[in-house]
Amino acid sequence: MTDQSDMPPTGYAVIQAHLRTLDGSPGVYRMLDAQARVLYVGKARNLKARVSSYSRPGHSPRIERMIRETASMMFLTTRTETEALLLEQNLIKQLKPKYNVLLRDDKSFPNILVAKGHSFPQIKKHRGAKKEKGAYFGPFASAGAVNRTLNQLQKAFLLRNCSGPMFDSRTRPCLLYQIKRCSGPCVGLISEQDYAASVKDAERFLSGRSTRIQEELAAQMMAASEAMEFERAAALRDRIRALTAVQTSQGINPRGVSEADVIALHLESGQACVQVFFIRANQNWGNRDFYPRVGADVSPAEVVEAFLGQFYDNKEPPRQLILSDDIENADLMTEALSEKAGRKVEIIVPQRGEKAELVSGALRNARESLARRMAESATQAKLLRGLAEALDLDGPPSRIEVYDNSHIQGANAVGAMIVAGPDGFDKNQYRKFNIRGDDLTPGDDFGMMKEVLTRRFARLLKEDPDRDKGLWPDLLLIDGGAGQVSAVAEIMQTHGVEDIPMVGVAKGVDRDHGKEEFHRKGQRPFALQRNDPVLYFIQRMRDEAHRFAIGTHRAKRAKSVGATPLDDVPGVGATRKRALLAHFGSAKAVSRANLADLKAVEGISATLAETIYDYFHEKG
Repeated sequence: MTDQSDMPPTGYAVIQAHLRTLDGSPGVYRMLDAQARVLYVGKARNLKARVSSYSRPGHSPRIERMIRETASMMFLTTRTETEALLLEQNLIKQLKPKYNVLLRDDKSFPNILVAKGHSFPQIKKHRGAKKEKGAYFGPFASAGAVNRTLNQLQKAFLLRNCSGPMFDSRTRPCLLYQIKRCSGPCVGLISEQDYAASVKDAERFLSGRSTRIQEELAAQMMAASEAMEFERAAALRDRIRALTAVQTSQGINPRGVSEADVIALHLESGQACVQVFFIRANQNWGNRDFYPRVGADVSPAEVVEAFLGQFYDNKEPPRQLILSDDIENADLMTEALSEKAGRKVEIIVPQRGEKAELVSGALRNARESLARRMAESATQAKLLRGLAEALDLDGPPSRIEVYDNSHIQGANAVGAMIVAGPDGFDKNQYRKFNIRGDDLTPGDDFGMMKEVLTRRFARLLKEDPDRDKGLWPDLLLIDGGAGQVSAVAEIMQTHGVEDIPMVGVAKGVDRDHGKEEFHRKGQRPFALQRNDPVLYFIQRMRDEAHRFAIGTHRAKRAKSVGATPLDDVPGVGATRKRALLAHFGSAKAVSRANLADLKAVEGISATLAETIYDYFHEKG
């Protein structure tokens, strides 16, 4: 037994001891437990005053628990409180402290890009850094929202969505021209001037100036009809309908709000849903729900403020943030976001009018979304309890890892891992493994699984040796029978992780869905009743792993099909590769070209021409 006298002091005494070293500077403080794990990150205008408030009793139960666990503290002073706010939210996202409100799902959002690197600009979906030359419009709430809008924009403005090489290689118009989704610039069916006018109209529409475009199209349709150009009139009618369809699908199109994010919070039973509506160019570009991790006794102000700080940490804020709840440090947050955006950002909590109606709609969505999630969580919790009972586990698993492989006769082999738990599938935790083993026999599923699990456990032992970061699984599900289970058990024994339950899921004799057999090391295989909800749950997890593995394999195969020897030549990127292929016609012709011909290619310097020539001739 551990002698309590040997344990480091915790709680109020620790905090009071730190007070002697602090002054009134602004900054960020961290509370750590006896194992040096970060419990809480906070900011302060005056560090001494803020920390002093923790040195006396009288807090909420959540904060009292945090104080009791505190064994040490760390401090970082900043020049201003604004800097402290930004640093605080950045550290919360990095460290994921136990007692902070934490935004768990923080992916980037897609945009529509009108790419301007070509005389006939391309319109397409874009996600990530805005490095490509062109006009960006967004963010949209989802890829689906972008795809729907792009689909209608193609009908309305007939802009191309094909890539540069495809555009340059066309000798006749593609199917999109035939179905009136493109004006056929690739084969000269529209002039550069007329195409530029269509691009300008599309940009005006995406900037919110749609009424004038529709009026102009209506006037052109009337003129075409009067001139008995009925085919042209019908085409213009279709374009007007497409623009109307975009506006209709958006539902809410506020007149008085040109650029804003509408953010509404619903709290219930210690859970939270934040609903965000993206309003740009007086149009609704979709909405997303988020479920930050909160405590039972957090205030709406604390949740909304934490959400804003973390959400806009890697995103550009709009001109207005329309909130359902006031936040404590509104002035400070306004200053921080304005500084980040390089322009004024306004934070408002409307009480009446159109903005209040927008918040009301977002609140209704948040309330309904949280009700659905809580119902799903209750069902998921019941399934996890049933799974623990069926597989004889110590308790319901919090993290289930499911593994599968995919290949075609050993080619483009990949391993896949999906993760499931109390909140369903956790797609942020999915991982893919490109199979590297050169000594594997093509199609050796045992060898592939061994490689995947070896790499997985080696990484876990390196990243979370003490198993206190929540990265370790409570249950492994393997696609396969007794042979796969033995192979995986050997890997686990090698890495000293034999305490993790592992089950192989194999199809029955006739490979029928519903007759799965479950294999565990040293035990006889068993099956579940065909109508058992736990069986359906396991099937869903295995099917999800299979779907992810197949998708990863297809992506790798598609990449390898499009690969050429030029991909490995130092200094040859996508643009120079295109130039070389356009000049010589094929990678084989490039490999056989003499130095003088290589130097003649536009964009290929004399030095790079020598590099390319040496690469192919030294290899030969």
